[in-house]
Amino acid sequence: MSDAPQARAAEPDPQAAAPQPDAVSESGTPTSRGWVVAFITTFTTVFLAELGDKTQLAALLLSAQSGRPLVVFLGASLALICSSLVGVLLGRWLARVMPAQQLERLAGGLMVALGLWLGRQAVLNLAPMQGLNPPA
Repeated sequence: MSDAPQARAAEPDPQAAAPQPDAVSESGTPTSRGWVVAFITTFTTVFLAELGDKTQLAALLLSAQSGRPLVVFLGASLALICSSLVGVLLGRWLARVMPAQQLERLAGGLMVALGLWLGRQAVLNLAPMQGLNPPA
């Protein structure tokens, strides 16, 4: 046998095979796969939230009345894009002037307030139909 050191096959580095987190730019925003996650999350959330929503029902009725489903689709799509743009721009501005935790609390509070207001409106509108006196 030879006393010379044997050449050893390089062992795979477990860190090299592990998925690496997204790179972060100097501004703190993700620069690679983060956009895919944000896109899929946004699409899924908005798609599920809009199912059966009044906007979808309005598009359904307008399509049935006009007999022009493609035109209604294009109009409804453009309207949703524009209203989403307002939300995105407002959200971006709020993220600059308010900490994330405070923004989440504000959004949660607005959702609760909206739910309570809509619930009250439903009671006020349905009570007379049921022969009940609505609360003042």
